[in-house]
Amino acid sequence: MSQLSREEVDDASFIERSRREPEAFAEVFRRHAPDITRYVTRRLGDGVAEDVVAETFLVAFRQRAGYELTRPNARPWLYGIATHLMSRHVRTEVRQLRILERRGVDPVTQSFAERSDERVSAEASRRSLAGALATLPRGHRDALLLVAWGGLTYQEVAEALNVRLGTVRSRVNRARHRLRQELGGINPMATVSEESVHE
Repeated sequence: MSQLSREEVDDASFIERSRREPEAFAEVFRRHAPDITRYVTRRLGDGVAEDVVAETFLVAFRQRAGYELTRPNARPWLYGIATHLMSRHVRTEVRQLRILERRGVDPVTQSFAERSDERVSAEASRRSLAGALATLPRGHRDALLLVAWGGLTYQEVAEALNVRLGTVRSRVNRARHRLRQELGGINPMATVSEESVHE
């Protein structure tokens, strides 16, 4: 690398370089694997997540020649691949949400976040939320959780799911409305993770 550090070079540059030097793709993995792993684990549990994450990066590596180099950040692309692969595991995801509904403890957020009084009270409502999430149509759940758990913007979700921005807004709004009804008027995004929701 010349004068720029690895952190200053965007994902598209590494993907382009990996077309000639395949080992350069390892930097894309290094940058994004931890977040993708947390996201998939949260949706599917430990048992399936490892395989889905590995396959996500394998598919991305194989499809790197078709990556649009005008997109500097590969996050939406990678989350899109992971979401598509997770569609094979709908039953596993619903089962994971039902377990969370019964137990009330999210092992992923518990291990990656500090415990506090606010977080403990949020976990109480998380049980109800998990049950409500399990009832959402898959497209609505995907859009909502890419925003709330994946930390993607609405535009990035549109890229990830290959749908229009208006479709993402509609799905997220409908999901929020339905969850609010299921939770008796409680704002679902306060529990799902309000700080990660941005348009």
